[in-house]
Amino acid sequence: MRKVFTMIVGLALMGTALVAGAENATRISGYTIHHNAMTTDTLTPKVAKAYNIQRSTARGMLNVSVIKDKPGTTGTSVKAKVSAMASNVLTGHARLIDMREVTEGSATYYIGDFGVGDRETLNFELQVTPEGRSTPFTAKLSQQFFTN
Repeated sequence: MRKVFTMIVGLALMGTALVAGAENATRISGYTIHHNAMTTDTLTPKVAKAYNIQRSTARGMLNVSVIKDKPGTTGTSVKAKVSAMASNVLTGHARLIDMREVTEGSATYYIGDFGVGDRETLNFELQVTPEGRSTPFTAKLSQQFFTN
């Protein structure tokens, strides 16, 4: 089950990067913060149920992982304190996104879900403090959602 979720999240990260024409990651001081947002209808029913996520075009999901860079490798997944704020581009309305940790073997992800409207564009600001650090890094991304 968890391998299925990892594969879906990985494919979502790659697919979003291809659509956007750029990688959805922020590189800061020896870490890479991978981040993406999508509607939850892209999850399989089995995965959505396992992680208690409502599948819907009107629900968004934010996915974050933190990798400690190691030369010559793809890096190592690290735990972190992750908080997220989303702001509507048109109205400026901001809301906190409750992020929860998911650990699968040696990989750790942070996911949060939230409601979205058709054609709504959200600017996300992430505060990420990798384990062992005392100050957070800031990562930003923007995503437009289509619910119809």
